[in-house]
Amino acid sequence: MEAVPGPRQLNWTVTRPRGDAATFHARTPSAGRAVWVFEPAGPAVVLGSAQRDEAVDRRVADALGIDVVRRRSGGGAVLVVPGEMVWVDLVIGADDPLWQADVGRSMHWVGEAWAAALATFGVASAVHRGAMRRPPWSTEVCFAGVGPGEVLDADGRKLVGISQRRSRDWARFQTMLHRRWRPELVAALVSPPRPTASDIARITAEVDRPAGPVIEALLANLP
Repeated sequence: MEAVPGPRQLNWTVTRPRGDAATFHARTPSAGRAVWVFEPAGPAVVLGSAQRDEAVDRRVADALGIDVVRRRSGGGAVLVVPGEMVWVDLVIGADDPLWQADVGRSMHWVGEAWAAALATFGVASAVHRGAMRRPPWSTEVCFAGVGPGEVLDADGRKLVGISQRRSRDWARFQTMLHRRWRPELVAALVSPPRPTASDIARITAEVDRPAGPVIEALLANLP
């Protein structure tokens, strides 16, 4: 694993780990600015910390060879497929100027960095600064809800999802953008009664750009 400073961001340490989603979610950061660009080795559906194990239809997951793992941050399930999303975590220490005691406001700068990065590709977006929105299926499917700091397109579809883990010493912001959205697969993985693909088809907007330039644009727009 190689650690290098991000472009023009000498105080951000960038690493690019590759492996299974469970191991990556279990990582505990140290205090200090860090960017983790994760490359999953295989597909997985990641449950939120408060979800029941039964939230996923294990027969479907097993038949398709999709791991079922859990993260320590809240929200609904997230489907991770190699090559079909950009997954970047941002870590700061509690003494960082970016630190906010208010959990909701603490994610605004993350969304602003992502919105600025997407603007370089001509993607218009807005950062959600209001309270958590929980429309139908948001308990089961993470991208169906909208939380503070998350990035939406002009039609209100989610471009970038954000979840957060924090301790007294650090905050870890887990962010994800879809290069491809699979509503039919996500719906099939939810235990009955499950949504239809059409129920969740328009909750997420795809960004049809190579992952490399998207990541570099984000690094260039970090505070």
